[in-house]
Amino acid sequence: MSLKKTGAELAVYALEQIGVKNTFGIPGVHNTELYDGINSSDLIEPILVTHEGGAAFMADGVSRTSQSIGTLLIVPAAGTTHAMSGIGEAFLDGIAMLIISGGTRTDSGRHYQLHQLDQGKLVGSITKACFLIEKHDEVIPTIYKAYDIAISGEPGPVFVEIPVNLQMFKGEVEELPVYQAKRKIAEPEINKIKQAVDLLVKSNQPGIYVGWGAVDATEHSKRIAELLVAPVATTLQGKSSFPADHLMHTGVGFGASAKPAGQNAFAGCDCMLAVGVRFSELATGSYGIPEPKNLIHIDINPEVFDKNYQSEIAIEGDAAEVLALLAKELESRNYKTERNFQKIGEKIKKDNHDYYQKWLADKKSDLVSPGHFFKALRAKVEHDAFMVVDDGKHTFLAAELFDVYQPRHFISPTDFNAMGYCVPAAIGCKLSNPEKQVIAIVGDGGVMMTGMELLTATTNGLNPIIFVFHDGELGQISQFQAIPLNRKTCTKIGQLNVEGIAIATGAHFISMENDSLIESCIDEAINFSNEGNAVLVDVKIDYSKKTMLTKGVVKTNLSRFPLKEKVRFIGRAIGRHVFK
Repeated sequence: MSLKKTGAELAVYALEQIGVKNTFGIPGVHNTELYDGINSSDLIEPILVTHEGGAAFMADGVSRTSQSIGTLLIVPAAGTTHAMSGIGEAFLDGIAMLIISGGTRTDSGRHYQLHQLDQGKLVGSITKACFLIEKHDEVIPTIYKAYDIAISGEPGPVFVEIPVNLQMFKGEVEELPVYQAKRKIAEPEINKIKQAVDLLVKSNQPGIYVGWGAVDATEHSKRIAELLVAPVATTLQGKSSFPADHLMHTGVGFGASAKPAGQNAFAGCDCMLAVGVRFSELATGSYGIPEPKNLIHIDINPEVFDKNYQSEIAIEGDAAEVLALLAKELESRNYKTERNFQKIGEKIKKDNHDYYQKWLADKKSDLVSPGHFFKALRAKVEHDAFMVVDDGKHTFLAAELFDVYQPRHFISPTDFNAMGYCVPAAIGCKLSNPEKQVIAIVGDGGVMMTGMELLTATTNGLNPIIFVFHDGELGQISQFQAIPLNRKTCTKIGQLNVEGIAIATGAHFISMENDSLIESCIDEAINFSNEGNAVLVDVKIDYSKKTMLTKGVVKTNLSRFPLKEKVRFIGRAIGRHVFK
């Protein structure tokens, strides 16, 4: 027996079936029926945002920190172009996202309709798939298919356009099918597992490098690290893929842009187990890591193999499944190593401690020192607090100076690297984890882009703590300019009144002006957040000390210049610094 349903009713049913908890977007003439349908849902809450770019970052935050898929509900054309930065971030970072867009009428025969354009061409390069629904009986199966594609293999965003006439009018469908997962994962090749273990047990100094693709395989990574007595480094995006309090954890990276612990522990590495990594530019400090010897590369996406670094063995598969098999094979061989776990671990711990001490100079009376800030923050927030960062100098400070202990508890924009990510992503994170602390750090440049989304937080009773690292510049690029050029072009920003953002959005405002105020300001922020308030803290940050990433990237890139250009660049830098 067939049923008559509107496209909006069918879409809402499908979204409920796949477990969508929230949608993010702005209603308009081409999706108002969808919003009306969701308003009647007992399972989905629509969240109104101030800008669709913020909606996409919120959806990203949901997908990274929960089991639900971040979902957009937007108008076509302008809503789509506004959202594309967040969609692009999800695409390059491998984050599942579902975009439901309204569409112009397909039954009127009219041309030059409001918002009428080919959205498939618009989003084709930043989505895994794009669908334009043409009939009522396509709505449910298309949304199910879109969801399966979004979460399968390397996750990513999928776009579904539902024309407004299908949303409004009823059409016949045979049934309302229940969603059944169709996710397919490649079975790891057992012979490759054995070959990988052969390489690992023969090596004198194995090392492990994990990325976001291994974020749900932490227990297996820990077991293998302990069996091999191997140091573990992470990518920036994968910072939470291995706990910072594990003795084998060296930090982010292991090349010229890494902390000394990573550089020292991996200096003699003769076999590398790389899991859920792509050896991308940001993760490798502009490809500044040495060529890994006897590289065993594990990833769910076979396209990443041998792109930048040649593997000895490449294993396609889910990280948790492959690592579980590797650990089992290692254990079956009764493998023992002469490497001393405690001794190696204590050396890593000492290197990390000594590096941190360099950030703890005398306290400043006019600015906030990053070392003292992060030390106090880590001591005062919960062990399982989420940390959300933006794109900027603060990102690499947090990577080096803030320890994270739980998987998925550190999120950041990475390969797309969009400024403005932090505040809305923190809101998405808080929506998905209402009982957990959500701490966010954003630069003053980034907060100017999407800071008004704090209104979305206060309107919905959410209480993230947002620290704005305020230096009046685009700090990372400003520093990159200053080193070789001794001048700054378009990196000094206007006089931002951070308190004005708090007043406009209803957040509680705190001013942290120097090191003596760090602890009291953090205490105040936590207290007000615990009372249910969103908090905005203006941190007058001192960016004078360079991170290892800044120093490492400059050194790495300069070393690749042709000799004549290297001489010219060095000569120009010396001339400008000497003669100013």
